[in-house]
Amino acid sequence: MHIILGGTGNVGSAVARALLKRHEPTIVITRDPSKAAALRQKGVDAAIADVHDVEALRSIFRQGQRLFFLNPPAAPSSNTAAEERRSLAAILSAIDGAGLEKIVAESTYGARPGEQVGDLSVLYEMEQALSAQSVPTTIIRAAYYMSNWDASLPVAREQGVVQTLYPEDFQLPMVAPADIGELAARLLTEPIEQTGLHYIEGPDRYSAQDVALSLAAVFGRPVDARPIPRDRWLTALKEMNFSDEAARSFANMTAVTLNDPFPALNSVERGTTSLHDYFLDCNARSGISDSNP
Repeated sequence: MHIILGGTGNVGSAVARALLKRHEPTIVITRDPSKAAALRQKGVDAAIADVHDVEALRSIFRQGQRLFFLNPPAAPSSNTAAEERRSLAAILSAIDGAGLEKIVAESTYGARPGEQVGDLSVLYEMEQALSAQSVPTTIIRAAYYMSNWDASLPVAREQGVVQTLYPEDFQLPMVAPADIGELAARLLTEPIEQTGLHYIEGPDRYSAQDVALSLAAVFGRPVDARPIPRDRWLTALKEMNFSDEAARSFANMTAVTLNDPFPALNSVERGTTSLHDYFLDCNARSGISDSNP
């Protein structure tokens, strides 16, 4: 049995779909009873637990042998790093003594130690903690989620504008959640002794200008990429309801990415979903899904 923690977000739901396609028994953990009911109506086993309830999590983990988890992103209005470290500590405590035989955990390109650099440091700490425990663990370092642009789609459709903290021609490695899901499902079903670090990105690297051009093609109207000047990052983020701490962390994380661009990797998994195809699918579903960091 596979257990998925974070199975109702973009990536976790993609992992669940990929496992179910392989006819692998799977339980998705959610804290929302309504989401659990919706999953069960679709024939998906679901368990209800708050990520901070260590005993409840451990009890669910004991029902399976292999765990996929993505540390839940904290609300931008909170002190995100503090909240995400709190969630991570609870998950790690629940893993201890749960009898799992393998873990696949979701991390990110650029994970590194540091202070106030957003998810980069929290996920690096996750990697280090998992490497120090006894359950065989595989780490996925994923590129920038294409789904992070989902929140920009309504404004792009209605006003023809995509705002970005990055220069419009700055290229980022990006990946679709569906491609991460396929990789995670493969890694979960591999023999226990096969572990390690896996990088994944899409077929190409893309800029904010590429995002605008793709959306223009999908919506059939001009769309412009509008970079936010660096001296306005904090103000812009606070206007988007980021807390002071979250705004500083996000701005610092963006600066790290600009100052230390992602290198071309010799060994990287390549997803097959292009940015244009991702947006086509979003538009066809007419659903703008919640985004992950």
